[in-house]
Amino acid sequence: MSTMSTENSAFHDAERAARSANETGAEPGNAFPEKGVPEPPQFILYLEGPAYALTLRQLTLWTHHVLLPVYGREVTSSAPWCPRWWEHPEAVAQLHGLWLAWGELTGPGSGATGPASWHRDYLSSVMESLRDPQGPFAGCKSGTHRPKETPVIDAVDPFAPPSPAL
Repeated sequence: MSTMSTENSAFHDAERAARSANETGAEPGNAFPEKGVPEPPQFILYLEGPAYALTLRQLTLWTHHVLLPVYGREVTSSAPWCPRWWEHPEAVAQLHGLWLAWGELTGPGSGATGPASWHRDYLSSVMESLRDPQGPFAGCKSGTHRPKETPVIDAVDPFAPPSPAL
């Protein structure tokens, strides 16, 4: 078995364990739900505390050991990548969606055309969005991280009920 096949198998096992823990509220390593059918994995932006940390850890392993070695092209000014990508919420959200699609389309029980569908429907659009010069890594240069400046939002709630007249 090739090293990539062994790594892919190990990461699919890790993905299943992390998802099982997230879906059932079980402790990591306890893959047996206490009741019924597990719910689908929850999107990372809705997670907090240990569930968020565990999911981000699994996402990091997949990103560093599967995605970037195979699909991470050279970093240039026209295709930036941040070495601290996990500090960019947009990148975390997009990569998590890509990882969830990966697990569904390439994992055990997926169809023979699943990997082709993943490449066509998910990989290119996510990587193009992340690596776009105006994307989440726009301020990051090769080997350096710069926090993204978020847009300023007016403190006034335009949809709040009117304040009582004084």
